[in-house]
Order: sequence, then structure tokens, then C-alpha cells
Amino acid sequence: MTTTRPDRETVRGAIALAGRAPSVHNTQPWRFLLGEHSVHLMADRIRALPATDPEGRDLLISCGAALHHLHVALAALGWSSEVHRIPNPADPDHLAALEPHRHLPSDEDIALAAAIPHRRTDRRSFSSWPVPPGHLELMISRAGRLGALLIPVTEVRLRNHLVNAINQAASIQQDDPAYTAELATWTGRSRLAADGVPATSTLARPVFHGDTRMRDFPNGTLTESVEDTTEHDAGELLVLATPDDDPTSWLRAGEAASAALLTATDLNLAGCPLSQPLEVANTRALIQELVLDNDAVPHLILRIGWAHTAAAPLPQSPRRPVDEITDFLPSLAPRPNER
Repeated sequence: MTTTRPDRETVRGAIALAGRAPSVHNTQPWRFLLGEHSVHLMADRIRALPATDPEGRDLLISCGAALHHLHVALAALGWSSEVHRIPNPADPDHLAALEPHRHLPSDEDIALAAAIPHRRTDRRSFSSWPVPPGHLELMISRAGRLGALLIPVTEVRLRNHLVNAINQAASIQQDDPAYTAELATWTGRSRLAADGVPATSTLARPVFHGDTRMRDFPNGTLTESVEDTTEHDAGELLVLATPDDDPTSWLRAGEAASAALLTATDLNLAGCPLSQPLEVANTRALIQELVLDNDAVPHLILRIGWAHTAAAPLPQSPRRPVDEITDFLPSLAPRPNER
């Protein structure tokens, strides 16, 4: 490590943590290019989901989560980063450039980076314990710093609109053969896979948690942690939104989702991103109109709550090796024996 830039192993360690970001169907649609004084986040369109995500919203939201994970990881290692989003309009796959600078890690930097290996997408039911308002306020504040709104949907009428949109989206997608084929391709994976949703992380049967319908993944083997399914599920639904609807906004939404989910993990809360109702144009428009009163554009829903005390720890989802997602800018590519 020099006084002006992190050494290669420091950057690789940060990228390993960035690669643990949540992504739609665990596609991990990102690449990182190393420059002399910078790290560049690139979209990997080969890993796009044309049936599920025809506009590429989920892909950029996923990449935004990886961008925030990288920023947090570098900060915890002593390097704050100046982030340039969509730095090259002529190259829509060039999503961000980070320029690291020496930095004394804050307690928040260290806590969020420490949460990265422990965060899981928990699709099981949550307990009846309410989420403290202060916990939600901290998540909302940290998402706000990244240019996004994180809005708890607690009023009964608005929540009904939201869960109805979730139900409608599930029905629409299940009637689409292209969607169901794509879902089957990326889910039900074995533990040996490097990407996709493992069978051990998805429920064995379609479920509602309280009023909230969960996405139906085929071939899941995950079981509920409690036998009493009548217990009230106190999971909160929070809509993540931005004022605008463009690639920069989608990227920021992903960064804010990462901040909120890592904060929840640090607070020992369980979390599950719900993208399905935002993948269907009609239900996304319904949420924007009926839940947000057309004041913002929704991009993701976060379901947050307390896991049951009897809940077994969830396994880590697989991730691609660092070497597979990392390369160098062409002018800096080392000789084979230097890698």
C-alpha cells in the first residue's frame, strides 16, 4: 500500500466484499476494471434477464448495491472513494468510477463492512416482534444520504395497495412462459454453483407471509423455522424510490438498498428485497400512483423484520471468484506472471 493509492491486494479484498452484494436472481451482473488510481464498475450484460428485467432496471440496481459494498469495503480498509456515476455517457456499461483517497475509517464504515459477510436474503416468515422505529429511521437516513427515499408503508390502505400490486405481478409473471423458463434457469442451483439462487435459500412451496406474497421459486428446499404458521408476521414493507427514473437513479437505488440492508444486518434484523412488483410495468405504475401519490418513482421493496429465535442460520449464497469479475484497464494489464 502506498500513501496515494491502495495496493492491489487491498483492492482485491474490497472487490471480494463487493461481490457479496445482493443481485436479482444472484446473477452478479458486474465487472470491475482496475486503473492506476481508480476502480471502475462495469455492467455485465451477458448476465441480463431479458424476460424478468427487459429494461435493465434490476441489473443496474444490483450493480448499485455492488458499488456501495465496494465503497464501504474500501472505507473500512482506510480508503474513502470519490464516486463518479455514469462517467462516460458514450459507454452505458461504464456505471461508475471510484477514486480512493486515504481515510480514517469511521465506526459506521467498520460496522457496515463487517455486516457484508453476514447479510442474507431471508425468504422465511418473520416473528411477531415489531421493528423499533429507531431502527427504521436509521435505515431511512442512510438511504437518504445516497439520494433515495426509503418509505415505510404502514397505513392500512396504502399497504393494501402495495400487497395487491405484489399479488398482481406474481400472477402476470407466472403466466409468461419466457419468465418461468428464465426463473427455472437461474434458481434451484446446487451449492457447487458460482451464481444463481441455490435451492437451499428458497422455500419449498409458495407462501404468503401475513399479507405479503413471496416470489415462487421452483425446486426450493428451504423450510420454515417454526411450525406455528398462525403467529403474526410483523415484517415491515418499505418502498425504495427516487425522484427521477433514469440509469443514475437506478444505480443510486441499488446503493441505498445496500446501505439499508447492511444497516438492518448490523442491527440483527432479517431482510429480503422484493423486486417482482417493480419488474412489471403495470404494477410499478400502480405503486407509483396509489402508494407514492406520483411523488417519486419506486424501484424496490424491502421486507424487514426479526427472524424467529428458532431460525437456523442461512447458508451463504455462492459468489463468483474475484479473478472472474476483475480485470485491468487495457493500458495497465500486467503480464501473466504479474497477476
